[in-house]
Amino acid sequence: METQNKIALVTGGSRGLGKNAALKIAAKGLGVMVTYQSKKEEAEATVNEIKALGVPAAAIQLNVGESKSFEAFFTEVKSVLKSVFNTEKFDFLINNAGIGIHASFEDTTEEQFDTLVDIHYKGAFFLTQKALPLLNDGSGIINVSSGLARFATPGYAAYAAMKGAMETLTKYQAKELGSRGIRSNIVAPGAIETDFGGGMVRDNDQINAAVAANTALGRVGLPDDIGGVVAFLCTEDARWINAQRIEASGGMFL
Repeated sequence: METQNKIALVTGGSRGLGKNAALKIAAKGLGVMVTYQSKKEEAEATVNEIKALGVPAAAIQLNVGESKSFEAFFTEVKSVLKSVFNTEKFDFLINNAGIGIHASFEDTTEEQFDTLVDIHYKGAFFLTQKALPLLNDGSGIINVSSGLARFATPGYAAYAAMKGAMETLTKYQAKELGSRGIRSNIVAPGAIETDFGGGMVRDNDQINAAVAANTALGRVGLPDDIGGVVAFLCTEDARWINAQRIEASGGMFL
């Protein structure tokens, strides 16, 4: 009998970094579930690209900022695991979904703050908690941080603070879930050319040049620079990596 592929769930997996990670994970032979918030067509296109790599895939709608929806979401995940993957559990949860809000500390509104908390911290916290019964022992959690949690670039106080919280949470997850053999690590990208934050790094030549000038490798990051790092953490080669913050920034602000 064919061995069951391991399966990863990538939140925000229909575009940008999430899509790149989903494809790189699939290239390693894992089945992939991607979530999308509103762009179903993009998600289905990603699923088709993953299937073309010879592994099963599915897209499920999720708003990570709505923690009350998580129970219904995991009911859907159970049904997809059965119908698409012929199994009951999965192996890797990648908490990737996110948005960028650019505002100075002085000007950040409570509404902006709450939105960021709901998506980047509360959402990732409780989505992972609710996923635990469906995660196999010996599986892994991969959270996503940002270089902004290490260096301070004005305009990201709230966002970066949430990422700092996720870095601390990652250690607690590793410690408390270690008895089940579940590893938890966090990947911290530097500035990347995607549509994140309205495509600021990608589309603004001045910002792009400034980031490149402050990066040891002399350019801005691309989604392709990050997806493989996430995929590596979903392999047996990474089995002894736990509670680590792995920055993939090309050496920004060293």
